[in-house]
Amino acid sequence: MKRRRLLQAIAASPAAAPALLAQGPGSRLGQAGTAPARIATVPAGEAATPAPRFFSPIQLETLRKLAATLMPPLNGNPGAIEAGVPEFLDFLAGSSPAARQKLYRAGLDHLEAEAKRLHAKSFPSLEDGQIDAILKPMLAPWTYDPPADPRKHFLAAARADIRAATLNSREWAAAASSAPSRRRRGGGGTVGLYWLPIDPTRPA
Repeated sequence: MKRRRLLQAIAASPAAAPALLAQGPGSRLGQAGTAPARIATVPAGEAATPAPRFFSPIQLETLRKLAATLMPPLNGNPGAIEAGVPEFLDFLAGSSPAARQKLYRAGLDHLEAEAKRLHAKSFPSLEDGQIDAILKPMLAPWTYDPPADPRKHFLAAARADIRAATLNSREWAAAASSAPSRRRRGGGGTVGLYWLPIDPTRPA
């Protein structure tokens, strides 16, 4: 009813339209004719930490330990933990096909079971040397096709995902943009992007 009266008043007196519109419903101006205060917004990822929703608590902690081992901070760049990779992979796995979900869950459960079998401790509590002993049998040479062994397939997939998620994170981009150019390995030239990370589980 109020909107109908407003439109009738505008039709009767076109000269008064601007003032009437400023007072009408949906007006972008306040009652005093001034623009309303703007509410500051930030990206959701900067306002809060994503809540895990796919992995179990022990699976997520195992993934965190694995990510920290495979992609630690290097040369001033953030590692997987600093880049929030475990939480991102929790989201990614939860949105993946069933086969990918099974691969991740079974792989993480295997790491935990091996930690209990070999060291009577949970995987997140293991020392670096103990972790290496579990991961090295799961390493496989890179090929276009994934390894037939599901455990080796899991580690290959997890390594690729952890690395890709870290290098494409906002934290990595911020570090790369603020850091001075770094020397390429082997000398000669500079690169403003990043160093290729060292995988501590790969045999020397």
